[in-house]
Amino acid sequence: MKLAVIGGGSTYTPELVDGIGRMADRLDVGELVLMDPSAERLELVGGVSRRILAHLGHPARVTTTTDVAAAVDGADAVLLQLRVGGQATRDADETWPLECGCVGQETTGAGGLAKALRTVPVVLDIAEQVRRSNPDAWIVDFTNPVGIVTRALLQEGHRAVGLCNVAIGFQRRFAATLGVDPERIELDHVGLNHLTWEREVLLDGVDVLPRLLGEHLAEIATEIELPAEVLDRLRSVPSYYLRYFYAHDEVVRELRAGPSRASAVAAIERRLLDLYADPGVVTKPVELEQRGGAYYSEAAVELLGSILGTDAAATRVVNVANAGTLPFLPDDHVIEVRARVSAAGAEPLPVREVEPLYAGLIGHVAAYERLALDAALHGGRDRVFTALLAHPLIGQIDRAERLTDLLLAHNREFLAWAR
Repeated sequence: MKLAVIGGGSTYTPELVDGIGRMADRLDVGELVLMDPSAERLELVGGVSRRILAHLGHPARVTTTTDVAAAVDGADAVLLQLRVGGQATRDADETWPLECGCVGQETTGAGGLAKALRTVPVVLDIAEQVRRSNPDAWIVDFTNPVGIVTRALLQEGHRAVGLCNVAIGFQRRFAATLGVDPERIELDHVGLNHLTWEREVLLDGVDVLPRLLGEHLAEIATEIELPAEVLDRLRSVPSYYLRYFYAHDEVVRELRAGPSRASAVAAIERRLLDLYADPGVVTKPVELEQRGGAYYSEAAVELLGSILGTDAAATRVVNVANAGTLPFLPDDHVIEVRARVSAAGAEPLPVREVEPLYAGLIGHVAAYERLALDAALHGGRDRVFTALLAHPLIGQIDRAERLTDLLLAHNREFLAWAR
C-alpha cells in the first residue's frame, strides 16, 4: 500500500519510519511518500528514512516531493503531521500570550487558537486533494490541535481519525513500571485531546491504578509535574497538559523565566538534521527522544493497521466523533477515548459516567473548541475574541481583547482575512 506523510520533512519522521520497519507484520507499506515544502529537509529526512528501512530489511520505496497532489495521488492513507509556519510560529505562540499573564502553549489557550486558525484551512485544502485522488483513503491527523483539526475534517465528510501519543505513552510507562507486556494494559482514558484523565489502568481486566498510585505516586507525579497529593486526592492520572489548568499561574512564572520550548526544540532539530545528513546513521538516533512524540510510531502503525484492514480490529485510543458517548457534549464533537477500530472506522466504546470535576472542564473547553473552529473556518476579529473569551484559561474581557490584538498581529501573514 501507499502511505503519504504530509509534513514528511519533520524531524519526527524517522520515528515513524522506524516503526514501519519494525512492525512490518502490522502494516504492509510498499511506498512511503514524504511531502514537505522544504526540499532541503526532504533530502535529509528522506535519505535517513531509506537507510533505516534498508537496515531493518524492509522493502518499502521512499520517495519525496514538495507537491501535495503528487504525494496523495493513489494513497491508501495520508498522515498529517504538518506545522504551518514552522518552529518560528510555535515560538511566537509560546511567547506573546505571556504578555497578558496567560500560558504560552501551542495547543491550548491563545497560542493553541492561533495554531488552529493557521492550520485548519491548510488541512482542509489537503483533504480535498485527497478526496479528489482517492475518496476511500483514510486521513490520520497527528497535527495539533488534534481535536479541532479532526472535527474540521469530519465536519466536511472526510474519512478521518485523530491520533495523539499521550495514551500510548501512559500505557507503555505503566507497563514498564509493572514489568508486563504493554498489550496487557488497557486504559480508561477519557476527555478531549490534551485534556484527558486515566481513571483506570486495567491489567488483564483488573484495575491496578490504586496499586500504581500507592506504590509509585511520587514517580508518576514527577513525570506529569503535578503535586503528588493532587493525584492522591483525584485517584486518577491527568495528562501532562492538565498542568496548564491546575497550575496555570505557576507555569506562567516558569515560562517567563526561561527560554521557550520551541527554541529548545529548534536546537534539537538542528542537531538531528546534522545526524540525518551523516550516511553512517542507519538507525533512529537516540537524540530523537528529546524531540518529543514518544511512541508515535507504534501508535500510528497500530492505528493504520486496524483501519486499513491489514491488522486485526482492536481497541485504540483515538480522537473520534462523540456520537452520544459523553452525553453532556454534542454528538459531532470530537473526544479522545477508547474506540473499536477496524476497516469500517473508529467507533467509540461506552464510557462510565464522567465525574463533575472532569465533565465541567471538558464541557468548558469543548465550547471553546467549537468557537475556535468557527473562527478558523470563517475568520473575523469578533470570532477570535469570542473564542478567547470562552477559554477557561482566559475568560476576561480585557485579556481577550488584548490577546486578540496580539494574535492577529503575529499571524497576519497566515490569515488572509486579517490583512
